[in-house]
Amino acid sequence: MRMSEPLTLPCGSTLPNRLAKAAMTEGLSDAGLNATERHAELYGKWSDGGAGMLLTGNVMIDRRVLERPGNVAIDRAHPPDETAMESLRRWARAGTRGGNHLWMQISHAGRQSPRYVTSEPLAPSAVGLQILGNYARPRALESEEIRDFIGRFGYAAGIAKATGFTGVQIHAAHGYLISSFLSPVTNQRSDEWGGSLENRARFLIESVRTVRAEVGTDFPVAVKLNSDDFRKGGFSHADCLQVVEMLNAEGIDLLEVSGGTYEQPKLLGFEGKADSVDPGARSSTRQREAYFLDYAQSIRKVAKMPVMVTGGFRTPAFIEKVLTAGHCDVVGIGRPMTTDMDMPARWLAGESTEAVRHENRVKLSDRRWLSGNSPIYAIKILNVFGAQAWYYQQLQRIADGRGARMTMGVLGAFFRYFLDEITQARRVHRARKKSI
Repeated sequence: MRMSEPLTLPCGSTLPNRLAKAAMTEGLSDAGLNATERHAELYGKWSDGGAGMLLTGNVMIDRRVLERPGNVAIDRAHPPDETAMESLRRWARAGTRGGNHLWMQISHAGRQSPRYVTSEPLAPSAVGLQILGNYARPRALESEEIRDFIGRFGYAAGIAKATGFTGVQIHAAHGYLISSFLSPVTNQRSDEWGGSLENRARFLIESVRTVRAEVGTDFPVAVKLNSDDFRKGGFSHADCLQVVEMLNAEGIDLLEVSGGTYEQPKLLGFEGKADSVDPGARSSTRQREAYFLDYAQSIRKVAKMPVMVTGGFRTPAFIEKVLTAGHCDVVGIGRPMTTDMDMPARWLAGESTEAVRHENRVKLSDRRWLSGNSPIYAIKILNVFGAQAWYYQQLQRIADGRGARMTMGVLGAFFRYFLDEITQARRVHRARKKSI
């Protein structure tokens, strides 16, 4: 069975099988943005579940600009003390106890940081994010700040290696900072960081080089990259293929293929604003079990590194077919592993059960309280946030040792999630003030 075969990476490390737990933001940090025992509890269960590699959610390189207030941050401007380092070590030990890899996903939120987290997001250009008024207009970065962030990616990777994580992934997808540098829509700079694709990719390429210099040649370094932003004038699939060619020369160990941004959340199976959708996007991406497989197949033709595809996989038979055909080397599973944490072990043992789809039951637009007169885009966005809230609340329960609750209502989950976010944001802001 192909999915049970090990995969030796270019750096020499070996994944024990071809199934990976994809990155899902956890929101489990303390007020100081440090790892907690809840991370160890959650990732210990995933480690016991059989996947060959686990990817963490966003670990931020800049504690000022977060994807959400419960992110862990490793910021060289505020180096972790020994207590924080030991918390990371406990997370790494728990997350590798099953003999699997645990890779830290390192990221910067860029312009995709909510107002309740930061009043001044940072981005390549001052192009705002228009989603229900929840995001402030970003400030364009100065060139020296960009250089500083490149160094911060290397610093975070070094801390990951020192505390027992077995690899790192640089997040260059989904509209976060590196991704926004790649897109002509969000990167309108005229200096060395903007304009041509070579310039727009400079931040990513130099971050990869800095990380590799920090961790050495025998430590896995991966990149998560959009196959397409699915947005008019944005980072296109043709752009992606050229960036993959650039990455071929950088010796990365795994390329994860995904797609979309907050405004076009294809990674979650949703489509955003109709006036910004790329008319050239392939309809088969929406029709097939795997959202981005069509794109991955063309990426595969130019990529010299192993390729991982995440998004929409639900059946072991289809995963086996994809791997056997050589369309990718690793398959990432996200949301199904929130409520079915040992599913990889069962699939590897030969079970053919389909992963449970909760997407249809966690849609706010299916509820009577939502007016039929509401704008279509608002309904779509509420669907995205409602579904996310349901899964986030399940992760919180599991991290607290209570287990998933399948009867949880989506509306209640949505409001509990929002209350948790605001409460955690207030704690973070109070902690920041005390540290000044």
